[in-house]
Amino acid sequence: MSDRPWIQHYVQGTRPEIPPIQYKHLPDMFRHVATRYATRTAFTQCMPNGMDASLSYAENDRLSDAFAAYLRETLKLAPGDRVAVQLPNCLAYPIAAFGILKAGCVLVNTNPLYTASEMAHQFADSGARVLVILDMFADRLPAVLPRTKIETVVLASIVERFSPLRAMLVKTVLKYVKKQVPKATVPHTAFAAALKQGEAALSAAKLPGYVAGVELDEVAALQYTGGTTGVSKGAMLTHRNLLANTMQLEEVSQHFLRTGEETVLTALPFYHIFAFTVNLLLFYSAGAHDVMVPSPRPVSNLKTAWAKYPISWFTGVNTLFNGLLNEPWFRESPPRNLVSSLAGGMALHSSVAARWKEVTGTPVVEGYGLTETSPVVTFNPIGGMVKDGTIGIPLPSTEVMLADDAGNAVGVDQPGELLVRGPQVMPGYWQRPDETAKVLGAHGWLHTGDVAAMDDDGYVRIVDRKKDMVLVSGFNVYPNEVEGVIALLEGVAEVGVIGVPDERTGEAVKAVIVKKDAALTAEDVIRHCREHLTSYKIPKQVEFRDELPKTNVGKILRKDLRAPVVPAAPAAV
Repeated sequence: MSDRPWIQHYVQGTRPEIPPIQYKHLPDMFRHVATRYATRTAFTQCMPNGMDASLSYAENDRLSDAFAAYLRETLKLAPGDRVAVQLPNCLAYPIAAFGILKAGCVLVNTNPLYTASEMAHQFADSGARVLVILDMFADRLPAVLPRTKIETVVLASIVERFSPLRAMLVKTVLKYVKKQVPKATVPHTAFAAALKQGEAALSAAKLPGYVAGVELDEVAALQYTGGTTGVSKGAMLTHRNLLANTMQLEEVSQHFLRTGEETVLTALPFYHIFAFTVNLLLFYSAGAHDVMVPSPRPVSNLKTAWAKYPISWFTGVNTLFNGLLNEPWFRESPPRNLVSSLAGGMALHSSVAARWKEVTGTPVVEGYGLTETSPVVTFNPIGGMVKDGTIGIPLPSTEVMLADDAGNAVGVDQPGELLVRGPQVMPGYWQRPDETAKVLGAHGWLHTGDVAAMDDDGYVRIVDRKKDMVLVSGFNVYPNEVEGVIALLEGVAEVGVIGVPDERTGEAVKAVIVKKDAALTAEDVIRHCREHLTSYKIPKQVEFRDELPKTNVGKILRKDLRAPVVPAAPAAV
């Protein structure tokens, strides 16, 4: 087998190596694209009730310039300062994210569903000085801010840039009818006011200076992920990492991605690395119209967007594809303009892929990636040979190796740890050289912790996860974090957390507990977890046992927890 057998399966015209990056940094790309597609609609936010608002490429460019000026001139941030963004998919997101990068600062993407504890850890760890957050989550801030270095809070509404009448209607319903917008009790600046201050301070002469010292290998974003220790770590993604992965994706989709003509539906959140790189960066660079839905739950929230816009591309995780296929309105009136769909974040079930092709007449193409790889590593070629049950072949300029525990390459179809090397691989974790050393080996190989096998054609199949991570609807859940929370309960003596199969979310969290207090119930455990963990991390199953399997040094054996409990045989009489 050759070193890179997969190259022969690239669609004709696909180069095995991407060319040198043509941009100085991400803001350079933003400016170039905005100039080329100035009058085209860049982003549309579509609400489930049909209300919408849009930004052209020129408008987003101008407003993100203003936000950059607000950060540098009004707040006096320095290059490299971290700015956290805790927003769902809305028009404020690209304005803020692009503005942060144009200011020469570092974007810290934050899940809006995080609890106060999770927010405080990420903000403190990153050293963020500014937080851009949705007003619906303002009630968490009094418990969070004292534990961080955040100096300025910018409060955004879900209807930023909507017409005044539409904005007022939505705000009234959310605040007074649904009571979903709490009163903000901490000092803050409204997002619109921040933009006005930025516009007043904006100087065309100063803008280039904000990024004059930014190099391709400087950190653009901190994308937080967990680890085998359960401690959330910030993967340092550089301008080179993100631009290279965008170019790699452009290379493999060039024959199908029509520049300046596509419409992509973004249901996955931009704060997730999959949507950030694929939906935001890739489709922005292609001059696409990005239709954003703030939340895909319930899945009926997508109905209006599918009906109203000529969606040609769609990205999702297995549960989202499956959810749409279970909706009568989707099956009865499938999208007419769809070219292809991209799946990631979790394993795509072959039955779901087959049904999607049957209903829509178009393929759903599965890939594989990690936060640490910006994220895409492998893909099933669009328009080429797709092998069910595999994660496809490596992207151009990407090397993979399957290694045994001694670091030696394994043979064809033999399981080994998946190692990755390429321009999309992060330089390390933020302020964690010890954790970086664990995953980045010699010569730049990233140890993914996933066990895989490669066939003669270079197609990769995931066999198992070396890590104990649980993948819930594409989101990583790390057992140690959940165990640490459950262990705080006084009635718990010991706890082990594992993942179990779940038809809806791929996997679900299960906690296996030895009681210290006989009165402890599963409801007690779940109620406690709701106070400290995001919803997808909360155990769906709680089992009580008399003891947990352990090694001779007392470490809980999670692999044995996954094995079914066999009742003891009755004693002989």
